[in-house]
Amino acid sequence: MSEQVYDVVVVGGGVAGAALLYSLAKFTDLKRVALIEKYPRVATVNSKPTNNSQTIHCGDIETNYSLEKALKVRRSADMLVRYSTELPSEIRDRVIYRFDKMVIGVGSEECNLIRQRYETFKPHFAGMQLLEKSQIAEIEPKVVQDQPEELVAIAVLNEYTAVNYGTLAQSMVEQAKEVSDKTVDLRLGSPVQSIEQVGENYRITIGNDSLTARFVVVSAGGHSLLFAHRMGIGLEYSCLPVAGNFYYTPQVLNGKVYTVQNDKLPFAAIHGDPDVTQPGKTRFGPTALPLPLLERYNLQTFVDYLEVLRLDRSVSAVLWDLFRVRDIRNYIFKNFAFEVPMINRRLFLKDARKIVPSLQLDDLVFAQGVGGIRPQLIDKNQSKLILGQAEIDPGNGIRFNVTPSPGATTCLGNAETDLLRIQQHLGCNVDRSWFNAEGFVRSY
Repeated sequence: MSEQVYDVVVVGGGVAGAALLYSLAKFTDLKRVALIEKYPRVATVNSKPTNNSQTIHCGDIETNYSLEKALKVRRSADMLVRYSTELPSEIRDRVIYRFDKMVIGVGSEECNLIRQRYETFKPHFAGMQLLEKSQIAEIEPKVVQDQPEELVAIAVLNEYTAVNYGTLAQSMVEQAKEVSDKTVDLRLGSPVQSIEQVGENYRITIGNDSLTARFVVVSAGGHSLLFAHRMGIGLEYSCLPVAGNFYYTPQVLNGKVYTVQNDKLPFAAIHGDPDVTQPGKTRFGPTALPLPLLERYNLQTFVDYLEVLRLDRSVSAVLWDLFRVRDIRNYIFKNFAFEVPMINRRLFLKDARKIVPSLQLDDLVFAQGVGGIRPQLIDKNQSKLILGQAEIDPGNGIRFNVTPSPGATTCLGNAETDLLRIQQHLGCNVDRSWFNAEGFVRSY
């Protein structure tokens, strides 16, 4: 068994792992880094463009974001935009896209919420506009057509709002490999069999080979928790994977249109988006369905899920508490109904008509093979579901990142956090000037 020693090894070739590899190569003085990915190409699971909403989440139109969270996420979103716009134009134009975006309030209650949010957020988000019904019609006529209800929107126009996260990840890996005087190795098509601590280092076994690293970062979605559990780390966490499905229609929207989030639901409200891989179509969704898999469309990960579930009284209590909330219970039942042939499209049509009232049943086509898995962690000690991304860091040279939304948007911000932990452990130098640059915020 041959063995090579690296300063840092990243496990997982999605956009989170790719962003960290790029940042290690570009902004540290570490000389040997590597990325391991079990599939032959990077970004083939949740970073695959068809497996996510392709959205740059800034917190401005996501009504479940507090101002504090929105400002934090926006900093990372600006990093993503800056990185993408600094790419050569032929690559940039396959990575990042400009679309108008808005969140609509339908009915007096939601309209009041939108107006209040605008007043709170406007001082911090200069690009925000509050649009009345007639102004919405100029940008998104189908949203207003046949809509008898009061309508108001917060809109952000002519900014970069969409990303092909697969192409983004590929560009980051290529940029990392172009850094001179460093070893940046890729191990593609190399499933990790085990990670074990050996003295102060870690040995990662892949097939008949192994790599030794002074620091390891596992950014492999739900499998991050699996690797942690196998090392006896993070046993206080379980996992609830939630799958999202989508529907295509002809192009009825010019940009991204979101709806008001129900605060009682830990899942995204329906939205309509252009699909950067399907010009001329609008994609509506997602539905949300608990699914016992760590990777969508990979039935072999059912066994992996059973291993990380660690079902016990604490996990059962969290799931039962979720089910006891009427809004969540009804939402779960409705999303199960979305899976029933003959009635699924009719049920979804009712939700989609909140955005485009004139939609007809024949307009909806189920997006086959589209949609990923969000591995939401369950904290058994606190008996609660952890919304959004999470990390497990025992403080001894290994980190496990579980990064559902907005993890793709915050990939560079998360990489910065990882760099600081690596710096603390290895004593390397980190150049943070790029991350802290002021000039690029909203300069686009």
